[in-house]
Parts: sequence; C-alpha cells; structure tokens
Amino acid sequence: MFVTTRRSWPFVGARCLVKGLILLGLAVPSLVNAEENLASGEQISGDSNAQNWPTARGDAQSTGHADQTLPDDLQVVWEYKADEAIETTPVVVGERVFLSDVMGKIYAVDRGTGKEIWKVDFDTGFLASPAVQSDHLVIGDIDGNLYNLDAASGKERWRKSTEGEIVGSAAFYGENVLTTSQSGKLHCFRLKDGAEVWTYEANDQIRCSPTIAGDRTFLGGCDGQLHVIDLKTGKSVGKSFELGGPTGSTPCVVGNRAFLPIMDGAVLAFDWKAQKELWQYMDEERPQEYRNSAAVTDEWMVLSSQYKQVDAISISTGKLKWRHTLRRRADASPVIAGKDVWIAATDGRLIRLGLDNGTKEKWSYEIRGSFLAGPAIAGQQLFIADDDGVVRCFGAKKGQNGVGADVTDQIESTVSFR
Repeated sequence: MFVTTRRSWPFVGARCLVKGLILLGLAVPSLVNAEENLASGEQISGDSNAQNWPTARGDAQSTGHADQTLPDDLQVVWEYKADEAIETTPVVVGERVFLSDVMGKIYAVDRGTGKEIWKVDFDTGFLASPAVQSDHLVIGDIDGNLYNLDAASGKERWRKSTEGEIVGSAAFYGENVLTTSQSGKLHCFRLKDGAEVWTYEANDQIRCSPTIAGDRTFLGGCDGQLHVIDLKTGKSVGKSFELGGPTGSTPCVVGNRAFLPIMDGAVLAFDWKAQKELWQYMDEERPQEYRNSAAVTDEWMVLSSQYKQVDAISISTGKLKWRHTLRRRADASPVIAGKDVWIAATDGRLIRLGLDNGTKEKWSYEIRGSFLAGPAIAGQQLFIADDDGVVRCFGAKKGQNGVGADVTDQIESTVSFR
C-alpha cells in the first residue's frame, strides 16, 4: 500500500490514501482476547457531556467546545503506539478511547491505562474519526464504505457503500446515522441494520461532517453553499445560503446561528431560522485560507488559517478580538475548553492560549512529529494523536487541584464497561 498523507493534499484537509491492492472480506478483530473484554451487559454511552467526547468536534452541534478548564500543569499520563499514522481526533466515551489510522485500523484503548483492548483491521484507510452512540461505533473510509461496529468488541454489524470517499465523521439523529461523502451526497441510514432512510444530493463534493441542531442538519459544500436539510424528510429547508466559495469545513451551530469559514478566507454567520446572513469577517490585509473548522462558544469563535494565524472573533459582531501567530500552521481544528484555547500545530506543538487574550502562550508541549488533528477533551483529560501513531493522554499531576492523574473512578459512575 502507498499513502498520501494530509500534509501533501492540496485541497481541504487530507487527500485520499492510494492503495495498490485491496483484499476483500470482512474485518476480524486482531486480538484473540477481544471476546474476553466484552462482558455480558456491557454498555457504552455516546452522550455528549463533561466526561465524554463522542464525535470529532465533541457534540452534535460541532462546536469543538468543552465547558471544563483543564488543570494548569498537565503531564503525560500514558502513551499508546498505533501501527500507523493517525490523522484524526480520538473519540472518548466512558472508560475507552477509540482511534482510527490511515491504513485502515480502528483501536479501542483503556482510558485509564492506555492499554489496547481490541483492534480491528480493514484493508482501507481512515481520514474520519469514529463516532460513538450507545454501543454503536460508526466510521467511514476512503473507499466510501460506512461501518457500524460493536463498540465493546469491535465486531462488524454492517457496512454500506456511499460511492465516494468519506472524510467527515458520522452524526446521529434518533434511530438513524448520517454520513457525507465526496459523491456529493448525504446519506441517512437506520442505525440498527443499515437500511437507507433517505439521501440528499448537493451540487459538488461534501467533505465535512453533518452538524445537527434540532431536526435540522447543516452541511458546507464544495459547491459554495451552506445546506440546511430536514432530518425527517431529507429535503432542503428553504434556499441554501451562499458562501461565496467552496469549503470543506464543518459548520458549527449555537442557538439559531450557524457559523462557517470558507477556503477563500471569509468567515460567515447566518441566522438559520430567519434565513439571513448576519455578518462576514475577512482579514482586509491578507485574506486567510481556512481548511479546518472553528471552535465556538456563546460569545467567541476561534479558528486557525493556513497562514499560521489563530483568530478569535466575536460571534455577535464578527469583529476580531485577538490574533496569535504560530511558528507553523495548524491543520487541526481548534478546541475551546473553559477559559482556554487548544491548538495542535504541524510543527509538533500542542499550545494552550487564553480565551480572553490569546496573544501569549500559557503552556505548550512539543513532539518530534506533527499533529494533524485536534485534541479531545473530557473529564479533566486531554487526548491527542500524532502522525507517528502515538496517542497521548494528558492529565493533572497527582494532588493538583484535588485531582489525580488517574480519574477513572470519576468516569465509572457515568458509563460502565463491566
């Protein structure tokens, strides 16, 4: 197999992996003891709360936002080495961390210890993070297949073809699961058996994840449109919003406002209920190029550009609040956690900035490789993977702020893996 990584992809995010040979057949968990890790009655919950990060952007609204502020002085609690590079954000649910690599493996790792629980190998590649709800792990691959796995054991339940590369994470709505593909379609499948419920078609490729607010889903497209679709019917709601250029970014929604950056350097805000544009932001001196997604609170939006700039923008006015210049660009989407902004950059630096004033670094951690996807933040822990396949869990030093590095006791009361 040959791999084209995200760093060599000239358009949005990562390009496809190039494979020399595809072996057909169902994937089988590679660990003999995978069955031993699945106890009777084991439950996994993908609910979005302070202890979990069940999707790539943390919640259904794709805000990339956690309410909690992490401890001041973090340390590496454990490291896990995957077989291949990881270009996706870890998903954290209950006592487990779920990962996907560029050569088609999915991993379940113990959240407290970093030890592998199970691993399953599909002869493909993953540029999308897993998404977890209840005991379902759903993920799409570069060949356009959508998989539903038992999150407890890694066993495959079903797979469906979308006829186009999938780089965005899946989203859940009721008993259904949604996925986009570069065929330009949004597919809605029934979660339990993969039966197709409906399909929506845009005018060009779709590279983002579906964002959900109420009974609507939001898609940014390479056709330069923000699509709003009724989740019950699969039909467009009103007219699509004009963006003025293509985007591969995932929209984020706060209340009745939707926000989306485009590649040409504009950031747009819409009132999706009133179906009107609220404002546009663009750097007047040098329009920035946006290939990732924004992180949003009820007051501020933070996003990073291909020109090494991290900008904080008021979501009320569209005005710039502060700017931080990186040493090298950040392909990963930012994450806001309480009073901080977290940036994972291509120079291998994980950077902590203050949300109120991000002009100076508060904390940083550096590796020899690169970070190509953002962190997951849950339960006073931060999880991040790099292009060497190393996954790190950061937590507080023992006794700091009354919190120890081992926080699994706090998690067990939320989700049980017994």
